[in-house]
Amino acid sequence: MISIIVAIAKNFAIGKKNELLYKMPNDMKRFKSTTTGHTVIMGRNTFNSFPHRPLPNRRNIVLALPEEIPADHEGAEWFTSLEQALDAAKDDGEVFIIGGAYVYHQTLPIADKLYLTVIDDEPNDADAFFPTVNYNEWTAINEEKHEADERHAYPYTFLDLVRK
Repeated sequence: MISIIVAIAKNFAIGKKNELLYKMPNDMKRFKSTTTGHTVIMGRNTFNSFPHRPLPNRRNIVLALPEEIPADHEGAEWFTSLEQALDAAKDDGEVFIIGGAYVYHQTLPIADKLYLTVIDDEPNDADAFFPTVNYNEWTAINEEKHEADERHAYPYTFLDLVRK
C-alpha cells in the first residue's frame, strides 16, 4: 500500500526554501506515530532537511540523481528512480511517501491512501506545493478538526482519505 503523509495549507502550499511552512507539534506527533515502523520514501532535499538522519525506527529510502548519492549513504538506501524504490519496498506493507513536492507529484496518481493535515491558511510566499487533490477520487475515513491554540497558530484538520 502506498500512502502519502503531508501537511498542506488550503492552497496546497507545503514549503518554502526546503523547510516546512508551519511548526505544528501535533502534526509532528502524528507523523512520527503513523510512520514509525514503516518504510518512508523521500527526495534528497527532504532527507537533507532533517536535523537527525536517517529518521529513526523507519526504513529510509531516498531518491536522488546518481551524482547526488553520498558515498557513505548516511544510513539510508538510495535509488535513482521511484520505480526502483517502490520495487525495493514492495514487501514492506504500508509505505509512506513523505516529500518533497516532486516526489508527491510523482506518487499522488498511484497512492492508495492520504494522511493530510490541512492547515486553515493560504500563504502567498510558499515555493513548494502539493499537487491539487481531486477529492471526488477519495473517501474520507477519518476527520479530526482542531482549533488554533498556544502551540498551533492556525486551525487544522487531520484528514485521512482512501482512493475510491
